[in-house]
Amino acid sequence: MSAAPSRLEQLLAFYADDPADPFTIYALATEYRAAEPLVAWEYYQKLLAEHPDYVGTYYHAGKLLEGFGRKDEAEQVYRKGLVVSRKAGQLHAASELQQALNSCLGLDYEDED
Repeated sequence: MSAAPSRLEQLLAFYADDPADPFTIYALATEYRAAEPLVAWEYYQKLLAEHPDYVGTYYHAGKLLEGFGRKDEAEQVYRKGLVVSRKAGQLHAASELQQALNSCLGLDYEDED
């Protein structure tokens, strides 16, 4: 009796069947993010290049870049994501990207009463 395939194995099989599906690429990036961030970054780069309208990419790609110490690149990803998310009418995503950008730029101060 064989074990059921892991989530990662299933995603890799989906990717092999359709390497252009942005949801599968995003899911793979998410799956790899904690344990293998460099592999995750490869998938995020593919999304940014081939599926620039996939709004969910920008926040996590920016955070990953920040984790790599690449704040200037993260800032550019957040800024591009803001344009894309607003154009798509995804205002919640735009709000999260604005907060991430502010934090990246050191502008995440608390309002004082």
